[in-house]
Amino acid sequence: MSKHLSDTVEDYLKTIYKLSGDQSRVGTGQIAEILDVSPASVTVMVQRLAAEVPPLLNYAKHKGVELTEQGRLAALEIIRHHRLLELFLHEVLGYSWDQVHAEADRLEHVISEEFEERVAEVLGDPARGLHGEPIPSRSLVMPDSHTSYLLDMRPNQHGRIREVNDDDPGLLRFLESRGIVPGVMFQVLDYSTYDDNLRLKLEGNPEEIVLGASVTSQVLVEETESEMYG
Repeated sequence: MSKHLSDTVEDYLKTIYKLSGDQSRVGTGQIAEILDVSPASVTVMVQRLAAEVPPLLNYAKHKGVELTEQGRLAALEIIRHHRLLELFLHEVLGYSWDQVHAEADRLEHVISEEFEERVAEVLGDPARGLHGEPIPSRSLVMPDSHTSYLLDMRPNQHGRIREVNDDDPGLLRFLESRGIVPGVMFQVLDYSTYDDNLRLKLEGNPEEIVLGASVTSQVLVEETESEMYG
């Protein structure tokens, strides 16, 4: 985008995009919770963004907000920055995968488009980020991602880990210690209706693991037809 936006505005647009799934309207209360600000502050901000020329949001009282095309492109641009930076920090500078999110949050607002292009070139123009998330293309098109939550998988289903929530460093360390990283194949062995626990077998790991809903709700997977491998 040619128009410079403040860090705060970019954070709002990115948050709304992620909450909406690029389709539905988002309540101001949801935005307030994610950004840890008051609902009144959110209302003021979304009214302001709706009044921009061109508008970045469509806002209707009690009906929430949705991104305009201009707002959607701005959100995708900052998401592209963030996910490329996470990979760059890990692969080039040696940051661990639980350290990159906060650093990328700070840097995503200040890099130039030339710097972004050089980072993408160094990384081989990746389609997915460090935690498995799709990276918007140079033309700001988000790749299709046919995934569901691990939480919804059931016994005898097979799948591949595609994406993990990168907001919580403690969760990332836990997942890595259990071998739950993007690309790993798994089979669901058992499901407990009383506590939503899943018992899994991971590819290349002889030990079975049990995960609760607080973890499986943070992991996106792609179901496969594969039988269990050794």
